[in-house]
Amino acid sequence: MTTDTPVAFFTAAELGERIAAVRAEVEQAFVGQPKVLDQVLMALLAGGHVLLEGVPGLGKTLLVRALAAAMDCGFSRVQFTPDLMPSDVSGHAVYDPKTESFKIRRGPVFTNLLLADEINRAPAKTQAALLEVMQEQQVTIEGKSFLLSPPFMAIATQNPVEQEGTYPLPEAQLDRFLVKVLLDYPDLANEVRMVAEVSTGRTATDFDLSKVKRVLGPADIVAMQRGTAMVTIDEAVIDYAVRIVRATREWPGLAMGAGPRGSLALVRLARAQAVMDGRDFVTPDDLRTIAKPGLRHRLALAPELQIEGQRVDQVLDALLAKVDAPRR
Repeated sequence: MTTDTPVAFFTAAELGERIAAVRAEVEQAFVGQPKVLDQVLMALLAGGHVLLEGVPGLGKTLLVRALAAAMDCGFSRVQFTPDLMPSDVSGHAVYDPKTESFKIRRGPVFTNLLLADEINRAPAKTQAALLEVMQEQQVTIEGKSFLLSPPFMAIATQNPVEQEGTYPLPEAQLDRFLVKVLLDYPDLANEVRMVAEVSTGRTATDFDLSKVKRVLGPADIVAMQRGTAMVTIDEAVIDYAVRIVRATREWPGLAMGAGPRGSLALVRLARAQAVMDGRDFVTPDDLRTIAKPGLRHRLALAPELQIEGQRVDQVLDALLAKVDAPRR
């Protein structure tokens, strides 16, 4: 099911069919994390970026590489380190003595899927260079702007355990990510399957991506994003999304609530959730499903809840139980 030319419009059924095909191919390599994969695919459909948090060795790089293979998209990986410069990400001008002129050397951001590994290990200036690209979809080098080829999605990772020598992302920069996805250990059955597949008759320590087949092209992804943006959402459901976000600003135990960008994120993600389910309309249940990945990184717990060991997701569960959903 490959398409090489742009498609003007996809029906809801076609959108669901195509994203299901991508999911099926990626799951051949990225084993045992269906919820994580679905949240990343929702961000892709909504045209947003992902902050992926998990300890090392859970397959974050594998996930992005498998996605790129299934969608026939460009892939780049940048390992963020304390000495990484902004030009190492975006690119820079290089003097060519033969022509006595400067040539632009494009950085790894000129791709479709960018893995920014351990983004919190680079200083703020380098982080800001990536976040500017994410927001503007373009790079400025030596005063000249270069547009990125769509689709473009950045997946930034961070390790929640080791915080020594890191540069935590400020709240204003965290807000640029559409979702924050938590990657946990696989269950026993899936871990056994993963170990068996990787270790049987092979010396490598990674999955064989050759079995991940191309099912879409970049033009298809752009068309799917346009189709997702056209999914119907009732005014009452939009009102529900805004009331959820506004409740975070007054909720006991939250030192900081989400801003209007949080409301926009919920609506974009709810449309993507509807597409994942093969529908052309959004329901209140869609908002409840995507509220935690869409809001958890936009909120800050009050000190007393941090001391008690509570998590933002627990507060969001309580909040969603209290905010009245629209009646059908």
